[in-house]
Amino acid sequence: MIYLQLIWSYLKIGLFGFGGGYAMLSLIEKEIVSAGWISPQMFTDIVAISQMTPGPIGINSATYIGYVAPGTASATFDTPIWGIIGSLICTLVVVIPSFVLVAKTSRFISKHHESGAIKGIFMGLRPVVVGLIASAALLLMNGENFGNESGDLIKSISICIGAFCLVMFTRLHPIFIILLAGLCGYVLY
Repeated sequence: MIYLQLIWSYLKIGLFGFGGGYAMLSLIEKEIVSAGWISPQMFTDIVAISQMTPGPIGINSATYIGYVAPGTASATFDTPIWGIIGSLICTLVVVIPSFVLVAKTSRFISKHHESGAIKGIFMGLRPVVVGLIASAALLLMNGENFGNESGDLIKSISICIGAFCLVMFTRLHPIFIILLAGLCGYVLY
């Protein structure tokens, strides 16, 4: 039963996850955390791990959630083999809708890319993607990421603002900023 629920959830995520991984985060959170398969804290950890590993965040999170969700749903499925099956299912189901949509529409879109209708559709989708990414940022601004105590909150906001300023106003490489933030976290916490 858990696999059918995962298939349904990731089919919706794969079909309606416009704008890439960050835009998908609110949809993933709604489908997965609301179902009780993982906690909000675990969701935050999955996002962090998915960002650090190679590959798209939507696929990485599907693989990880597919691994842990069966064991969370039932103790019977709390073994590595059921987790691997869940990982494969979620990863395939989140990828297949996009693959099929791109395969079916790419020729049409490239043939009619100058059409006013196609331009209008993409002009309408761009602001939605920005809005979804902004909602993902707000979704991640929670106690799990910033701490629940005032001292932790101030430290976390300082690291966030510092990282934002370094990205926006310097030419420092993002890897260096990530390492610097990790060092700050080690020292401050």
